[in-house]
Amino acid sequence: MKLIVFDWDGTLADSTTTIVKALQRSCADLGLPIPTKAQASYVIGLGLRDTLTTVAPTLTEDRYPEMVGAFRRHFLEGEHDIGLFDGVPEMLTDLNARGALLGVATGKSRVGLDRALAQLGIGQHFVATRCADEGRPKPHPEMLEHVVRVSGVALDRAVMVGDTTHDLQLAQNAGTHAIAVAYGAHTLVELKKFSPTAIASDISDLHQHLISWLDT
Repeated sequence: MKLIVFDWDGTLADSTTTIVKALQRSCADLGLPIPTKAQASYVIGLGLRDTLTTVAPTLTEDRYPEMVGAFRRHFLEGEHDIGLFDGVPEMLTDLNARGALLGVATGKSRVGLDRALAQLGIGQHFVATRCADEGRPKPHPEMLEHVVRVSGVALDRAVMVGDTTHDLQLAQNAGTHAIAVAYGAHTLVELKKFSPTAIASDISDLHQHLISWLDT
């Protein structure tokens, strides 16, 4: 058996714009410097604390709960606009049919991921999922190691798929293969620095790369 572990935001779900806007509006609410789109995109995939303290470096500890509340409010306001990238359900169905085990390793909270899986109706495809609030967040390997262990496969028979350098670092730290997608939060130049096995331009391209990896 082989295991394919997906990041969520920016990889399966087209949520980058919603997250960036929520971060920018949260900073505005608190009177903090508003991050650029590039700055806000960079932190996507990290755990919530790392995300907020990186995008708002002047945030003091006593205002952290206020920032969390503002971010969650603005994200939920835009969550109804988030959908899967075109072709994701069909890709997951086909990969399952080919005998692949599928998982998720994400910077989202457990509540947030479970809500998204239920709303989008694709939870049945995954044998294991792990969220940032259940252990150490990316790029620490714990998250990916957990999904691999629960799935019962060897690390060298698992691949991490993600749109950020955090995902690629996670794969390196855990000792798995990595495939990057260039349609999410981080640029192609940033992704190439981590020498992934392949870089996909869209879901159709990703699907073909994963089929090829399964056949090796």
